[in-house]
Amino acid sequence: MDKELLAMLVCPLCKGKLKYHREAEELHCRFDGLAYPIRDGIPVMLPEEARELSADEKLHDSPGRTGEA
Repeated sequence: MDKELLAMLVCPLCKGKLKYHREAEELHCRFDGLAYPIRDGIPVMLPEEARELSADEKLHDSPGRTGEA
């Protein structure tokens, strides 16, 4: 995913930063606990299309942890 595009995107609910997960093709919002899908290279930023993050995913996305950016 283009780094400039990622820097501009925010969670539509809380306006917080998103974390890109390359293998899952998703953008994660740790504040709302949602994962927004990326389909055909296009982020789908609709809350009704997002899935809830599991407890393990939330822990992995917590501050201070290194991720898959």
